[in-house]
Amino acid sequence: MTDYLHLPSRFAEGGINVVVETPRGARTKFKYDPQLQAFRMSRPLTLGLRYPFDWGFVPSSCAEDGDPLDALVLHDGESYPGVVIPCRPVGVLEVIQREEGRKFRNDRVLFVPMAAPRQRNMRDVLSLSKPMKQELEGFFQAAIAGTAKEIAFEGWRGARAAMAAVKAAEAKFRAPA
Repeated sequence: MTDYLHLPSRFAEGGINVVVETPRGARTKFKYDPQLQAFRMSRPLTLGLRYPFDWGFVPSSCAEDGDPLDALVLHDGESYPGVVIPCRPVGVLEVIQREEGRKFRNDRVLFVPMAAPRQRNMRDVLSLSKPMKQELEGFFQAAIAGTAKEIAFEGWRGARAAMAAVKAAEAKFRAPA
């Protein structure tokens, strides 16, 4: 069995590994369960909603919410739960989340695969069109419908902020508890 949470966060050639939990096109959110060492169904999405891109996490990382760093992989391909995609970070959607009386940061870090020719020229999400950013925000808002979560968007930041988020989450993972 594979413990996906403890895989290396870095790819040998310098990229960041992203573990896919929920593949592009899925109508159900999947989540890695470390006790089972398997991917399990978390919840269905609302009718008509599908993941626009692969969704997952950076292994060997810990974000501010205590989970591995969230990752959205912008590419044309489709994968399946458990695939590890070597990527480079291109941006961050800063998110404030409220859940069960707590308020905390739960940013979404955006990546592109290192081996994706059509995304090779994307260096920074700040170059995404305003409609594309609005659609992604709309997806993240719709994806939590029917849960006890509330989110607010703080803004978009570029590739440097994304790499800083990765480094901070790697450091938090390595820090003694």
